[in-house]
Amino acid sequence: MNTPDEVANAAPPQMPPDAILMQMVFGALMQQCICVVAKLGIADLLAEKPHTVAELAAETKTHEPSLNRVLRTLAGAGIFAENADRKFELTPLAALLRSEAPNSMRDFAIMMGEDWNWRNLGELMHCVKTGGSAQEKVYGMGSFEYFTQNAEAGEIFNRAMTSFSLAAVPAIVEAYDFSSIGKLVDVGGGHGLLLAGILKANPQVQGILSDMPYVIEGAGELLEKEGVSSRVELASGDIFQSVPAGGDAYMMKHIIHDWDDEHCTKLLRNIGSAMNESGKVLIVEMVVPEGNEPSPSKILDIQMLVSERGKERTEDEYRKLLEASDFKLTRIVPTKSPLSVIESERA
Repeated sequence: MNTPDEVANAAPPQMPPDAILMQMVFGALMQQCICVVAKLGIADLLAEKPHTVAELAAETKTHEPSLNRVLRTLAGAGIFAENADRKFELTPLAALLRSEAPNSMRDFAIMMGEDWNWRNLGELMHCVKTGGSAQEKVYGMGSFEYFTQNAEAGEIFNRAMTSFSLAAVPAIVEAYDFSSIGKLVDVGGGHGLLLAGILKANPQVQGILSDMPYVIEGAGELLEKEGVSSRVELASGDIFQSVPAGGDAYMMKHIIHDWDDEHCTKLLRNIGSAMNESGKVLIVEMVVPEGNEPSPSKILDIQMLVSERGKERTEDEYRKLLEASDFKLTRIVPTKSPLSVIESERA
């Protein structure tokens, strides 16, 4: 007979291959369920106390039986839990969908389930057969042009990028030493969440936040909230035309992966022309591991395949890209998040 400790420590039964594959195939359904509850703000409603489905349906003006089916599906995956009183409550996973959670993923979950993103994903076969962009096939334009013309989608995207950064910022600030940088230029820095985190930890550093005009318009509130607005210069414009001059370091988080090598080389050469002689380039991205090692970078690479002409890159691909742009890779600094800081200087 097994002891209680042996029972508690027993490994869960291994799922058969067909069950594992079936779970993967159904992954798209789970993603939509997460998007629905994120849009409805269910986690915010459950933050103070558990609710019945009837209470949640009344507050969200939804169809009670349908909402119940979504919630029980998520509860089966550990996102929410139904207690003995038939009330739903938060779990650690569900808490990440709260608007005010320190590392909230609500906005990112909403973006991933948006119609424009799903239409792109539905054209993955087009990308595989032609090497072309699903975004361009569906909408006749690239993602960033689309966001410029569709303000609501653009704002959802920018909030999602901020959401995606929340957990990564402390890890980046902890892993890389920014203290010797006088002026840090955040190229394509969105609303400035990462730049703000760096400036708060390094009070001697000054910042420049550079992005498209429609993005920069939304940055002031965040920088003010973080208490660094007086140390940040806002610079709006097309980074492929020029970047702010005189920086000691130029940082790009989730920018290089948006573009093909030709665009990246142009951007990096713009930076090379603008930065101080002893300046550095800091590329903050996931680095794709070689071989069969599982990595979120490999999943994100598919998102880049359908939405842009960009890609996630291996260490060797980054080295070659930098060399083609007159830089040399000096080191890769891993962080506690999936992101790494890829440091380079003039060749």
